[in-house]
Amino acid sequence: MNASSVVGVILLAGSVLGVAPGAPAAPDLPEGLGAPASDTAEPSLPAGLGGKIEPEQTTEKPASAALPFWLRGFWEARGGSRLNDDPHQRDLSIAETRLQLEAEKYFQGATVRLTGDFLYDDLDDDRAVDLESGEGAFDLREASLVFSPSADTDVKLGRQILTWGTGDLVFINDLFPKDWVSFFIGRDVEYLKAPSDALKVSAFSSWANLDLVYTPRFDADRFIDGRRLSFFNTGQGRLTGRNAVVLAGRPADAFEDDEWAARLYRNLGAYEVALYGYDGFWKSPAGADPASGRARFPPLSVLGASLRGPVGAGIGNVELGYYDSRADRDGDDPTVRNSELRLLLGYEQEIARNLTLGLQYYLERMGEFEAYRRALPPGAPVRDENRHVLTQRLTWLTHSQNLEWSLFLFYSPSDRDAYLRPRVGYQVDDHL
Repeated sequence: MNASSVVGVILLAGSVLGVAPGAPAAPDLPEGLGAPASDTAEPSLPAGLGGKIEPEQTTEKPASAALPFWLRGFWEARGGSRLNDDPHQRDLSIAETRLQLEAEKYFQGATVRLTGDFLYDDLDDDRAVDLESGEGAFDLREASLVFSPSADTDVKLGRQILTWGTGDLVFINDLFPKDWVSFFIGRDVEYLKAPSDALKVSAFSSWANLDLVYTPRFDADRFIDGRRLSFFNTGQGRLTGRNAVVLAGRPADAFEDDEWAARLYRNLGAYEVALYGYDGFWKSPAGADPASGRARFPPLSVLGASLRGPVGAGIGNVELGYYDSRADRDGDDPTVRNSELRLLLGYEQEIARNLTLGLQYYLERMGEFEAYRRALPPGAPVRDENRHVLTQRLTWLTHSQNLEWSLFLFYSPSDRDAYLRPRVGYQVDDHL
């Protein structure tokens, strides 16, 4: 987590451009982000990763009526400053403005979707566009083709946002790329999910549904490397930032450094059950090259499962996954992260009218801990065998549920750190 306290503010946000008359309604959420409609429908949305709320339909013609495609977007500006001194970072944590435009065109049997952010970031040292990292003056969020070759099969090809699992801002079997820098400097929560360049095939049946995702070239997390946020550098045993930026060599050969992810899911009565599989690489650096010292992404396979449904007066969930670190299954290579067992327990309940409380407990348990400890060089810091994280989300809706007060807290008793994310949002429409 960030070594410095940060406070941020949204200066201006939100402007709907409209939908052309006669065009279909707003597109469905990405797979895994919608509420279930039947026994084999998608699992419900993990809290905190929802799509934008659609405005009410009006009889007035929007400005986009003359366009041959559906269009909408928003403009915003964000600023933030550190509350205490960090010798390795600038005083400002975020100073940017962005314009996001979403375009969608419906053809006979297919849909093309494009979403891009035009961004000016005053803290960016290099404004050259890098679609892989999302840096520069333009970030391509989606460029996809969606079609259904049969009544029980959907296909989505191209750049897209992917998510699944039961956690609220905590991920075990969701091995799709995340943007941790955006999350911790205070961008909107939608930017926690980075795009994937992938092929997704969804098959539906009366018994169960299957999602299969193939990524021909590894998509890494947009991880914290010290340029914008300081972090505890285990290699140096101290906090570092811009004085020791992490250099990583990522797998980049198409169709060789690829990734597979699968989810088999269905409803059993009121409960959502899912099995998961993944084959690829650690999404953030989890090793180092002894010769060059550069961080690397070792091979990784994951098997997992989840269950979500009513418990008492609320909704409970449990999710687990086994992380098989294929490059160090014996745990005796100190340059590669060990295999791990990960567990998530969650519960959410409305504790008063329009007041909801969500709690989670997350565990990472290292495998082959004794072998790992024996292999460490003398004087090297030792990771905990068990890493614990507790989260709390408190949501209060007022003013006819148009004003939302939200408080999300991460606290790790093993890491002895915390992250607090308060938010106040008001739902407005075009009549304001």
